[in-house]
Amino acid sequence: MSSNTPSYTYEQAGVSIDAGNRLVKAIGPLVKATMRPGTDGEIGGFGGFFDPKAAGYKDPLLVAGNDGVGTKVKIAIDYDRHDRIGIDLVAMCVNDLIVQGAEPLFFLDYFATGKLDNGVAERVIAGIAEGCKIAGCALIGGETAEMPGMYAAGDYDLAGFCVGAVERGEQLTGEKVAPGHVLLGLASSGVHSNGYSLVRRLAEDKMWKMESPAIFDQEALLVDVLAEPTRIYVKSLLPVIRAGKIDALAHITGGGLLENVPRVLPDGAHAVIQADAWELPRLMAFLQAQGNIEPSEMARTFNTGIGMVLAVTPDQVDTVMADLAEAGEQVFRIGEIINGTKGCTVRGSAGTWSAKKDWEATHNG
Repeated sequence: MSSNTPSYTYEQAGVSIDAGNRLVKAIGPLVKATMRPGTDGEIGGFGGFFDPKAAGYKDPLLVAGNDGVGTKVKIAIDYDRHDRIGIDLVAMCVNDLIVQGAEPLFFLDYFATGKLDNGVAERVIAGIAEGCKIAGCALIGGETAEMPGMYAAGDYDLAGFCVGAVERGEQLTGEKVAPGHVLLGLASSGVHSNGYSLVRRLAEDKMWKMESPAIFDQEALLVDVLAEPTRIYVKSLLPVIRAGKIDALAHITGGGLLENVPRVLPDGAHAVIQADAWELPRLMAFLQAQGNIEPSEMARTFNTGIGMVLAVTPDQVDTVMADLAEAGEQVFRIGEIINGTKGCTVRGSAGTWSAKKDWEATHNG
């Protein structure tokens, strides 16, 4: 090789293998803190092992899901709120598993950025580990990708992958739901992780002072209210599910009540939800007023204060409400199942709006 030819390195191209190795070493204790029966507690291999038998399962069905956080990540980036965005990542995955009756067993993350900042990455992954501990699942692996030119300075994105298990025959499919079933709602912790493109558009257009106290809550900064992590419902719901007291669950994410509840209903079952059964959270009322958002649009974009919907038989209503309240959930009786086309109607003092027939075309998993 000619002495005049420069010697290129990966680091000169913007990727530091040493920084990645330091990050893996730094997050080792965080990962070990999430370990549970079925895992070995080590990271750094090409894959993570999990033993369902060691976790107590005899004939398990495995349930897998993946998700991201969406543009809520931009709030974490723009306002240095990296510590809890990982909880959102875990929540969006594990809440999708619990609605099928599955206990989340293990989790893997994907962190992508233009230039690795180990301080930021460690804070994000610490949040992922915290979310895993809340959900009772193990963080057994992940990937950190440093991709110069793909992301603006300081930007990153997240993806999560989770696998759960349920004993064969005990999965929730919604087949038992029938007219007469009662719908219960569990309170959300805020906007959760859907609708943030609209939230951020309002923030820009209305010139919100994000790091000032919220006008509806002077004890909290607006940015902190908006960055509040998605509530993880796993540990409160799992005992009630295993006791056979719940026939269906719907995680209220993008599409809101109108489009998520029908996803767990059989043909001939129509959900009727009474919007006046719970008070619209002040944050939701603020968003609605700031954007002059129609009630029907609110019901399709945001969770409007309900993060999870349960379908139970009338004889189980009182015991399920008591069990979940004791577990720390705020529970509302919000509606019922009637005969009709599979879909959902929300009624309240602000009007009535429905989603039916065509909901399947917009949701495939």
